[in-house]
Amino acid sequence: MSEHGRGEGEEPTGPVVRDKRRIDPITGQVREGVGSPTPSAPTSDVGEAAAQQLDDELSALEKELNERTADVQRVHAEYANYRKRVERDREAVREQATSSVLAELLTVLDDIDRAKEHGEVVGGFKAVADSLDAAVGKLGLEKFGEAGDEFDPTIHEALTHTESPEVSTTTCVQVFQPGYRFGNKLIRPARVAVADPVSA
Repeated sequence: MSEHGRGEGEEPTGPVVRDKRRIDPITGQVREGVGSPTPSAPTSDVGEAAAQQLDDELSALEKELNERTADVQRVHAEYANYRKRVERDREAVREQATSSVLAELLTVLDDIDRAKEHGEVVGGFKAVADSLDAAVGKLGLEKFGEAGDEFDPTIHEALTHTESPEVSTTTCVQVFQPGYRFGNKLIRPARVAVADPVSA
């Protein structure tokens, strides 16, 4: 009996063919509701638990990343401070060593100054003296103390005091021994004779 000849409620006999193709072969249009259903977002308790677990793992990873980043930044800052401290200490040691060597040379420089005053620095000895002066100057040794300088107790050592009408302030009138400094460090004060203005 044909499908049209069946009564209501009768089961079909023979094979039944259902077209489940998503695209209609005649019109070429996509059929609605045909084929595998589109998966929907998880709405069950199992899906929510999995999503919560992923959120927790992500939060834990972000926290660990922030901690590691902070550790790296702290180590970097500590290393930068360490390098600065080492460079500062190295420079201080170098300056101290240079200052000590220059201090040991002061007696030699004093002898050369006395020889110059007596006209004994000539010939080959003059070349040696000039080379020594140039070398210590290059290292940063600075000589100071001249007659006529205003007396400064931080860099001058007064060996004698007199009064003079020729000065208006306390003045170095004679230098017995020049002073030397290395950078901001005083190696030796200038030893001088000091004249004060005449008291009224």
